[in-house]
Amino acid sequence: MKGSAVPARRILMVLFDGVQILDVTGPLEVYAAANEYGGDYRITTASVDGEPVTTTGGLRLVPDLALSEVDMPVDTLMIPGRPDWWAAVSDAPLVECITRLAAASGTVAGVCAGAFPLAATGLLDGRRAATHWRLAADLAARYPCVDVDTDAIFVRDGRFITSAGITAGIDLTLSLVEADLGADVARAAAKYLVVFMARPGGQSQFSVRQGAKYGTESVLRQVLDDVTADPRADHSLAAMAARAGVSERHLTRLFRAETGMSAAQYVERIRLEAAQALLESGSDPLDTVARRSGFGSVETLRRTFQRVLGVTPGCYRDRFRTTRRG
Repeated sequence: MKGSAVPARRILMVLFDGVQILDVTGPLEVYAAANEYGGDYRITTASVDGEPVTTTGGLRLVPDLALSEVDMPVDTLMIPGRPDWWAAVSDAPLVECITRLAAASGTVAGVCAGAFPLAATGLLDGRRAATHWRLAADLAARYPCVDVDTDAIFVRDGRFITSAGITAGIDLTLSLVEADLGADVARAAAKYLVVFMARPGGQSQFSVRQGAKYGTESVLRQVLDDVTADPRADHSLAAMAARAGVSERHLTRLFRAETGMSAAQYVERIRLEAAQALLESGSDPLDTVARRSGFGSVETLRRTFQRVLGVTPGCYRDRFRTTRRG
């Protein structure tokens, strides 16, 4: 399918020391796959000084040139992240280059913690943005003018697009390919890479227990620990309030304030995470999974998966199961 009459699109990937390797290679592999199905993406990699950089995995990447040498404009500017995001936002030359390049780019993409140096430019102020679920609270605290979406796999706001953690850069890039070349090319690229065209669910499927904002002395902390430790137990509002020694009304307020959910919603999400883990790591029949995760019945398990994740438990097992095949 090469040689189709499509316009060439220039992609600039920013490199810097400590960058998460899959933030770089994941999106670039998507563009390479799209080129096999009619795309004409021209990839350039550049670091601030044009020198090689060392990634999280210890692999050294050699850029094509220095950021000051890039012939602007480009169609898409891609900014990967590094786990220690504070080092990236403290790199003044890097932030200055991103600011300058973003002004002359059609689309500006921040992958995972790449949202941090992008936010440091001020360009995300007043916009929605995503990042890795473990870093979402840090992004919101450091840049309060950014509207952080803690659940989205990726978020597009105008010409700015940001993604959740690490592999979500693949989802982000597939969405850009679809916008450029249509769903058929994006689907073909996803199939070639053996990934989803659009994965079901959001980041909450990986992180609900991490989202609670309780203090160390919070009444709610032991309640949440109990739910997580044994999802099968009686976690009705009345039972949890009795164990915590507070009124149901007070416990309801605590759940809303410290988890952003009702008690029932939180318990359901914990049970959902437990069911996901069982489906990913084992071959127990669905009635066993439903019982062990606290749902009680296969029908309740199925309804919850469909409503929250958009897939059946069986389909989830097929898609997300561990690579260990026994």
